[in-house]
Amino acid sequence: MHNYIKVAILLLISSTTSCSDVVDVEVQDGVTRLVIEASMNWEKSTAGNEQVIKLNTSTEFFDTTTNTAVTGATVTVSDDTSGALFIFADQNNGEYTTAEFIPVMNQSYTLEVVYNRETYSAQETMTSVTGITDLYQEDVEDVDDELEVRVEFEDPADEENFYLFKFQKQGELFPGFRIGSDKFSNGNEFDFGYGIEEDEETEKIEAFVPGDVVTIEMYGISEAYYDYMDILIGQRGGVGIFSATPVAVKGNCINLTNPDNYAHGFFRLTEVEKASYTFE
Repeated sequence: MHNYIKVAILLLISSTTSCSDVVDVEVQDGVTRLVIEASMNWEKSTAGNEQVIKLNTSTEFFDTTTNTAVTGATVTVSDDTSGALFIFADQNNGEYTTAEFIPVMNQSYTLEVVYNRETYSAQETMTSVTGITDLYQEDVEDVDDELEVRVEFEDPADEENFYLFKFQKQGELFPGFRIGSDKFSNGNEFDFGYGIEEDEETEKIEAFVPGDVVTIEMYGISEAYYDYMDILIGQRGGVGIFSATPVAVKGNCINLTNPDNYAHGFFRLTEVEKASYTFE
């Protein structure tokens, strides 16, 4: 079955006359897929034993379904070296939890999800992150009266490092995400900035001003997850006239039973440093 969007296209005939045609644009129905949100984050100075994995299903673009939570699945994570098995209990709301996880830095783990008689699997390594050494603010270059927060840290030498940054302005619903790598600054001091571009047309997005509070989360991530987020962040900005057409972004969750019925989402294991900054 196909959905049809009625699109009115205004055709300019001359400077004084115009007409409109109605065009049927055919939109293919999307396949409903399992969505695995398996972000296992080990915050610095914590045990990291409490972890949550979320499961839901994807919906078609015009679907108004609000409850897509997946229940009745079996979710486990295993330590690939010791064989320790961590069972995530079904909370009957799409969340699967454990308080028994044992995080080990640079250790490989395997996720297994059994749902609708199909088995999904993914493998990742717990990735460390360096500490934040300083937070400060600066004026945005070439823009008057706009501020950005700067995150400073020392990149570890003699190894490839990839970073994910999450910035959440207090009172805002959606965070901002940025990624970085040490390709051109390996082993050096790293200075990473984030500002908000104000939306002057709708005034719904406001730039940082004195008194604003922003929380910062800095994650150490794998190269595979860096590439995955690079595509997602690029597509999140929308499609312009010169932009590439969005494509289905596949994560690392493989369907071992039916490879064509792949899942969305990513299994990641990351160390995270959290901080907050108040603009002056």
